[in-house]
Amino acid sequence: MRSRRNSYLIAGLVITGIMLLVTVIGIFWTPCSPTAMKYGRFQPPSMAHLFGTDNFGRDIFSRVLKGTGTTFAIALSTVSIGAVVGTLVGAVTGYFGGVVDEVLMRLNDALTAFPSFLLALLIVSLVGPGKEYSVVIALGLVFIPSFARVMRTEFASLRARNYVTLARLMGAGSGRILFVHLLPNTVRVLLPAFTIGFNNAVLAEASMSFLGIGVTPPDASLGYMLSEAQSMLKAGPWYAVCTGLTIVLLVFGVGLIGEGLQRREVE
Repeated sequence: MRSRRNSYLIAGLVITGIMLLVTVIGIFWTPCSPTAMKYGRFQPPSMAHLFGTDNFGRDIFSRVLKGTGTTFAIALSTVSIGAVVGTLVGAVTGYFGGVVDEVLMRLNDALTAFPSFLLALLIVSLVGPGKEYSVVIALGLVFIPSFARVMRTEFASLRARNYVTLARLMGAGSGRILFVHLLPNTVRVLLPAFTIGFNNAVLAEASMSFLGIGVTPPDASLGYMLSEAQSMLKAGPWYAVCTGLTIVLLVFGVGLIGEGLQRREVE
């Protein structure tokens, strides 16, 4: 039973490792220029073009390499903003409680009650659409409330532990207790939440780019490429299949890591 539980984590690490390798390779090298329109329209997959070409004669495999890196970077930056800020808010509210908890969590509830996708659209419209940083800022702010609520619950449950009481008696300040004694013990909750948030960020970025309010040309992202592919399903179905499978593999790999981490905690 234990080996079966660990297999989720191992499989997730393998798949995510491969996708991360693809991301790194795409940063430094692509077999063809992702933007060059000179390889012939709607060429099917072949040894020359592993994923075929699109309606502009661009090499899809090269664009997938670049697009995976863009999507991965946006998702990682987004969930990092949500995790860092959300953890700070959760730490303060969960540890101190009182008025601070009441005020911050009411603001958190207000953000949670507002439809997250609409909030992201509003922020993108204010910052400016079509740029990676605008998507990161918008989605990063959207992810803060979920992390804040999860971490508040964890810090609130840990503050009554004996080692926290002993640390106070020994003269440890609140900052030391929060970041030296409590924060390391929240990792078991933070890591699964991070993996879930990462997957949600990938899908959110893909959705925004699909609607044309995320990353736009000449930059490539998996969501925008999938949006392009929908208009050429008959002429070049390989475009949608290859791009869609890349998104699925990225989400699936990270999802398996989260599942494996959660199952380890149950052991």
